Amino acid sequence: MLETTRTYVARITNHQQVRDDFDQCGFSASKLWNVGRYYIQQRWDDDGEIPDEAELKSVLKDHERYSDLHSQSSQRVLEELAEAFTGWYNSDDGNNPPGYRKRGDRHPRSTVTWKQKGITHDAKHNRVRLSKGWNLKESRSDFILAEYETRPDVRVENIQQVRAVWNGDEWELHLVCKKEIPVEDAPGDKTAGIDLGISNYLAINYEDGSSELYPGNVLKEDKHYFTREEYQTEGENGPSKRARKAQQKLSRRKDHFLHTLSKHIIHRCVEEGVGKIAVGDLSDIRKAENGGSRNWGTSGNKKLHGWEFDRFTTLLEYKAEEHGILVDRVDEENTSKTCSCCGQIRDANRVERGLYVCSSCETAMNADVNGAVNIRRKITQSPPTGDMSNGCLAQPGVFLFDRESGRFTPREQGDCKP
Repeated sequence: MLETTRTYVARITNHQQVRDDFDQCGFSASKLWNVGRYYIQQRWDDDGEIPDEAELKSVLKDHERYSDLHSQSSQRVLEELAEAFTGWYNSDDGNNPPGYRKRGDRHPRSTVTWKQKGITHDAKHNRVRLSKGWNLKESRSDFILAEYETRPDVRVENIQQVRAVWNGDEWELHLVCKKEIPVEDAPGDKTAGIDLGISNYLAINYEDGSSELYPGNVLKEDKHYFTREEYQTEGENGPSKRARKAQQKLSRRKDHFLHTLSKHIIHRCVEEGVGKIAVGDLSDIRKAENGGSRNWGTSGNKKLHGWEFDRFTTLLEYKAEEHGILVDRVDEENTSKTCSCCGQIRDANRVERGLYVCSSCETAMNADVNGAVNIRRKITQSPPTGDMSNGCLAQPGVFLFDRESGRFTPREQGDCKP
């Protein structure tokens, strides 16, 4: 058995009865965020330092806003604030630091997190009892009793966290549960390598030499459509309702694409008898050799910062666990420059975005697949088989995302150009 966590989104069935209580908690989380934001600004102005979450908790634990929420819920607000400032400080995208959550007609309802000490779960009746802070207990009840509904195939048990999230129209619950799942024996002892990219979202090479491409054109089309000027409208207090709905729909489509792709890749690996997958580790892709931020140009930087490579790899990892497949993140240094046939390393060999031609052995192959082969060979030294210049490395199979079926379907191999 494998012990892991799963997050289930649940609809609140007694929303009308508990909405005011959740609003109070969401508003209180915004107030505490602002208190912490003010303290960080003061520290920054005084000595140029950004306090970490431990300092925020220590300094603000006696503040009256801290007592508006359950202690663990308040701690999580300050943790999120510290994480937001750390992410801003370490980035180089020109954005402003995390701001205040301003009060107004559309007062922001911050996400509120309850941990185990603030949760009582009634699995029989699909209810969770969520504790309030001392200040909110004075005017109303001591807790929120929320009734929820999930998908029919979901069994909610061993809740570790409950997050109340405002989705733009109403509150919903995100239930984080500890789950034990049966782990199958690995489907085989073969290996596969995955090269993540932007135009082709990924290329995968299997140990027998076969390769596949998964273009990311659907993601590009969705982003282009839902970020058009007509959707970028502003209201009196920020983005309009139409703009927020467009953002939410774009996010849902991206989520579906990543979940479907990761599930499909694992299914293919099971079919191919793969027991270990090597994925290029892109955690330092935004860093230059001197430690600063790498400049990919205006368009390149925009694409790079919207590239959710880590999220996809995380999804792939937990789906692979259920089938006994190990996902290994490997250093991908020089994998795009190295010829997978003779080992020559040369930048100029990648003559076009999708074409790699080795100046030494004259092998021509798909550039993304060449990278996938080199990544796979980080965990195994078995060479690719077959005629690579005219075979599966030059013209790999292509799988396209079908919107109607919500699945990946193969395209004729002969239509793919190297």
